[in-house]
Amino acid sequence: MPLLWVWALLLFSKVAVGDICASQRYTDAGECCKVCPPGTRVAVECGEDNTQCEPCQQGLTFSSSEDSRQCLTCARCPRGAPLMDACTATRDTVCHCGPTAYLWREGDNVTLALCAGCSKCSLGQGLVQKCSEHGDTVCEECPAGTAFNEETSHGKACTPCTQCKPNEVEIRACEPFADALCMDKQLHINSRPVFSDGTRASSAGTSPQPPQSGDPRLTPHEEERGGSNILVYVSVLAAVVLGLLLYVAYKCWRSCQQKQALGKARAAAELNNAPEGEKLHSDSGVFLDSHSFQDTQPSKGSKRDSKQDSRLYVNLPPHRKEEVERGLGDGSARAGWRELAEALGYEQERADLFGRGEDPVRTLLSDWAQQEGATLGLLCSALVRIERPDVVATLTSPAQGVSVV
Repeated sequence: MPLLWVWALLLFSKVAVGDICASQRYTDAGECCKVCPPGTRVAVECGEDNTQCEPCQQGLTFSSSEDSRQCLTCARCPRGAPLMDACTATRDTVCHCGPTAYLWREGDNVTLALCAGCSKCSLGQGLVQKCSEHGDTVCEECPAGTAFNEETSHGKACTPCTQCKPNEVEIRACEPFADALCMDKQLHINSRPVFSDGTRASSAGTSPQPPQSGDPRLTPHEEERGGSNILVYVSVLAAVVLGLLLYVAYKCWRSCQQKQALGKARAAAELNNAPEGEKLHSDSGVFLDSHSFQDTQPSKGSKRDSKQDSRLYVNLPPHRKEEVERGLGDGSARAGWRELAEALGYEQERADLFGRGEDPVRTLLSDWAQQEGATLGLLCSALVRIERPDVVATLTSPAQGVSVV
């Protein structure tokens, strides 16, 4: 029994000495290892002998924490940052870098000391130590369920979470990034009927109350009006689509008509330019020399009235047609084929179609010659109206005789 008391006393003494030992380390002999204070460094580690400390050089080196293994070299203020406090054995040089910057250095490198911007606490972090000349911003994570911070900031601590009142219910718990969200227990949004006039009954069901904002329900009048609006929109859309289809069909039809007319005009122009000696009447066996096919006997020079000439333009000799075409297409300031087309009754759109070809004058006259009653008299009348007597003279010039083969 006495031996048990001795062991208990020794154990108690060991625990008591361990609680008093700040370094929680002991020498080989069981002595508590000494802690080197700020302003010194550990020269000899604790082991067989106790810890040996060495002081930092005043104004040259410093150590700001306990048990530092080395003394850091004092920093030099960067250019533009005035000196506030000189370096001491326990603190580095203090430089004024401005309200939003601090003196930053990389390890023991004096040349890399510079003014750096203060850091911000992230979402869910609160401020512990504000950025100053003595160091950067120090932040900590907001304790879950007790505080939150929903913005980044240079100097904002974690905010205590909102506590829901007894007449409220918590619909979202407090998080590090957002506060708790509470709602009144007395909200009976889905239990109150809606009257025909749009008012809502109270919870007791006696007096009507105006409808609550945000209620998703609609009155019958609103539902009917919404349905009619949809029908109107659909009808307008269908009318627009139908109009577009009709317009496209019309443009396609007009394009086909123009292509057919241009094809006929070109075919007529090629037919009128056939070689001399062309067979005019295959069933009669009579051939005419195109150069000698001139005005017939009833015409004697210019004495015949050109306006009453009933001869067809299509039967005019090719060389006479070429003279008429050259006269109308000479490019002078006088009236040309466009004015002639208007005088012959062509519309502007049809005349523009002739202008797309290589020889609009020949195309115009060839197309007109295919019409019924396309006589020289009508052509001369149109030429007189556009004041082209020179072309009229070409048409009514004396003939050179007829040669029948």
